[in-house]
Amino acid sequence: MSDKDSNWRFVDELVEETPEIQRARQHSLELGVEPIAPALGSQIALIAAASGATTMIEIGTGLGVSGLWLMRGAPDATLTSIDIEAEHQQEARRAFAEAGIPGNRVRLIAGRARDVLPRMNEQSYDIVLVDADATSVIEYVEHGLRLVRPGGTVLVPHALWRDRVADPTKRDDTTASFRALVKETANSPAVLSALSPAGDGLLQLTRLHDERPQE
Repeated sequence: MSDKDSNWRFVDELVEETPEIQRARQHSLELGVEPIAPALGSQIALIAAASGATTMIEIGTGLGVSGLWLMRGAPDATLTSIDIEAEHQQEARRAFAEAGIPGNRVRLIAGRARDVLPRMNEQSYDIVLVDADATSVIEYVEHGLRLVRPGGTVLVPHALWRDRVADPTKRDDTTASFRALVKETANSPAVLSALSPAGDGLLQLTRLHDERPQE
């Protein structure tokens, strides 16, 4: 095992997940839905807490693992979650209820994200988490940056995409999309960008305040 793998395992094993998150994670794995890593979950919870988030949206509900982590960091926030798999969302709803999250704090929308997102209010969210169809990650991040308020943050798990993004010889469409996203946002004057190697990578994009024209 490499030093990198040892460090990642150590960081993941250091995180203590709640029983509800543990059950949601196990259920996800049983159904073949890849949940975010524990280390990444604790990181997004910290970001939610530090930002004082009150409104959050996630693109890709899964079985509720990422949503539970977001709500753990911001327990008084409201979470809107979009996923095409209605059955998965029902399981996520059970996980939220088991965690004691009031039903009026979680809004689950079953549908295609590209159909739902254009109807969401611009600059209305403190955090947008993008963890859905990886082949559409650039499109979803563009929506996320439209929906998040100035000073808010878009979070993109799996940004290193199975250790492929850092390898220039890997040129499949999904890897190329993540690589382009990471590089373009790193040089964008519209956001502050940071890439963490936690889990499978976490890209963090904080939208800067729009510049006002000089008088």
